[in-house]
Amino acid sequence: MSKINDKIYDVFIAGGGINGVGVARDAAGRGYSVCLCEMNDFASGTSSSSTKLIHGGLRYLEHYKFRLVQESLKEREILLNMAPHIIWPMRFILPHTKGMRPRWFLRLGLAIYDHLGYRKILPGTSNVNFASQKTNSPLKDTFKSGFEYSDCWVDDSRLVILNAVDAASKGASLRNYTKVTNATSSNGLWTISTKNSLNGKVEIVKAKAFVNASGPWVDKVLKESFKVKDSKNVRLVRGSHIVVNKLYEGDKSYICQNKDGRIFFIIPYEDNFTLIGTTDIDHGKSADQVKISEQEKSYICESASSYLKQEITTNDIVWSYSGVRPLYDDGASKAQEATRDYVVSAKEYDYSLMINIFGGKITTYRRLSETILEHIESFLGKRGKPWTENSRLPGGEIKVATLSEFEAKLKNKYSFFTNELIRRLARSYGEISYDIFGDADSLDALGENFGGGLYEAEVQYLINNEWARSSDDILFRRSKLGLILSETEIENLNLFLKKNNTKSQSSENIVPSENKEVLKA
Repeated sequence: MSKINDKIYDVFIAGGGINGVGVARDAAGRGYSVCLCEMNDFASGTSSSSTKLIHGGLRYLEHYKFRLVQESLKEREILLNMAPHIIWPMRFILPHTKGMRPRWFLRLGLAIYDHLGYRKILPGTSNVNFASQKTNSPLKDTFKSGFEYSDCWVDDSRLVILNAVDAASKGASLRNYTKVTNATSSNGLWTISTKNSLNGKVEIVKAKAFVNASGPWVDKVLKESFKVKDSKNVRLVRGSHIVVNKLYEGDKSYICQNKDGRIFFIIPYEDNFTLIGTTDIDHGKSADQVKISEQEKSYICESASSYLKQEITTNDIVWSYSGVRPLYDDGASKAQEATRDYVVSAKEYDYSLMINIFGGKITTYRRLSETILEHIESFLGKRGKPWTENSRLPGGEIKVATLSEFEAKLKNKYSFFTNELIRRLARSYGEISYDIFGDADSLDALGENFGGGLYEAEVQYLINNEWARSSDDILFRRSKLGLILSETEIENLNLFLKKNNTKSQSSENIVPSENKEVLKA
């Protein structure tokens, strides 16, 4: 039996990745009524499988993508100001030696990168002499010099979650684990059938505009829910990463040029680890089947070992993840040459609006949302003004340069927290930390301890305010505590979630984690 929702929404959005929640937040903030459904968990697809960077895309300059790079660089500092708790400035070192792209060519590219960058906060490019560095470089001695430039790091899955939280606070209705099964247009309205995979609930939703923001599944939604034959708009390109134990001290990252012309990064990760990736290969399978291959693991290890003093093997991998980027199919011959720009298609069907989003990158999600809103405004009429450029995401009321000061403030209130916990809370929740823990005066006041600094108070907050339903939701998307919790601790969390009826169906109805491999010692 289907439940029919009597409310008619202005905008219905299919897809709870960064583009979908970004549109939901912008639209709700302008006064439109919004309903968003995500078939799995928010950020469970491409949006949690990135290299965790807010950047212009230095390598895109080689392909003359100047507009994309400039737009991305402008967004870089806008997003940094919007969410300084989950987005941080990061310095990148580009080593150089004989046989690589010419030194003058790299310096020219970096000069253009700086010039296009709208920089007010981030420092510009400088030369690096590894021989004169006081601290030991993790690079092989063959690398004598290079360049250092600025970009930003982001907790990608929390960026999605916080956009969703803010959208909900502005009146949007968001539902994870809820799949669109059918959509028809008649008399100016979309009639959309949805099904909740946790409890089997079927619901009928009506809306004036439909936004297909389903990422890698955009063509699948068109085929299955809209009965569009031969829909092929995106090229699925797989990007895989590995995580190993911390390889070096310091907070700088390395951008490396591989022998095959590809670029990969070596990045400090979650304090105790190092992230290495990514690959760029045509996926060739369903977006539902994403997993790093043994060949990719070896490729990443060999690539890193060609730069680092310490040899990396597949035995060193403690975690790996893969995601597919739904790049707009522009006919490029190589996966790494396919455009990272977004393409928006807007059409009217029986006096209702249909918008499809193809491609895009996490850095430009806010601008993409504004583009979508231009189409919605022209169809439904203008409501509020564009507002997100100078906005803050929940918890991000702190200033960019004062994150360490906020950590000290948090430590002063919760003196019984470890420094590691304080750092994680500040860089995950920011000011929201006070909402989670309130006036707690001891660890005992936080409830059950699940390990790794995760307590019942935080888990309950994630269930009640961030739609967490499974241990994966909590340990790999709302945090990365799955890297350090033991199997026993994870099982205790699962038991707690079952007891609290947050995981109402068996595990086969929860998003599988086969594309997120964790190897426990």
